[in-house]
Amino acid sequence: MKMQFRKDLEHFFAEDDLFRNHFYFSSLPADEVECHLYIKSPMVLAGLPYFFSVFEFLGAKNLGEEIIENFEGKKLDQSQKPITFSLPFNIALTGERLALNLLTHATSVATTTYEFSSKAKEFNISILDTRKTTPGLKSLEKYAVLQGGGCNHRFGQTDVWMIKDNHKDFFGGVEKALEFFEHQRGFYKPVVLEVHNLEELNQAKDLGISHVMLDNFDPEMIKNAIDIKTDKMTYEISGGINLDNLEKYLLNGVDAISVGTLTQNPIKVDLSLKMRRADEL
Repeated sequence: MKMQFRKDLEHFFAEDDLFRNHFYFSSLPADEVECHLYIKSPMVLAGLPYFFSVFEFLGAKNLGEEIIENFEGKKLDQSQKPITFSLPFNIALTGERLALNLLTHATSVATTTYEFSSKAKEFNISILDTRKTTPGLKSLEKYAVLQGGGCNHRFGQTDVWMIKDNHKDFFGGVEKALEFFEHQRGFYKPVVLEVHNLEELNQAKDLGISHVMLDNFDPEMIKNAIDIKTDKMTYEISGGINLDNLEKYLLNGVDAISVGTLTQNPIKVDLSLKMRRADEL
């Protein structure tokens, strides 16, 4: 089991209340079964390290390394033959649902990210996730975004100093909010300013802010913003961007697009896990 997953898996199994009935788990037969993971819809498969760590948490040894190497982050569809591996029946049955839940969710996020990033890469635009993640699953979701060809924005509030509308409202504008973050003395931390109009964008330029997020700018506003952009500035756009309208925002001069739907409402994929006794094969 990947050691970094242990704390998460302990929480997941506690939530499942698995070991409340010790007799049930101990009485399940440990006969070897062959497991078949079926790919039942188009997807970018992601989360196999989490998937196999579930079974290793329950006692399986050295599981899935070759499968991870061959299939993690790969684009697959229904023509893919089932991915097979062997487990004791008690471990396979007990871990099945949690393992599939994690794999399906990660794959959904990766597949959604791939749909965005494959279109954006032609314009050298990065697709970013956001902090709109599922509590308890942030690490899984951020990892899945990478597998789908996207980039991670930030894991927490202090990774990057990001001036948002609530900061501006509380401190009294862009300049005073910037002063607050400059007093944090984060020598290597960049400042990102969320702007809502061209007036704020010009103010950011005058203050020497290099990284700006154009929030809820329509394509015409973005084109006007690009006319203001200097060589030292990067533009991230965000707000209401989906697969149906993405092409309108793929503009030269945009550096990144952050998309909440990658983790909030990803494309649903279909996976299943079936088992057969090894002595019946």
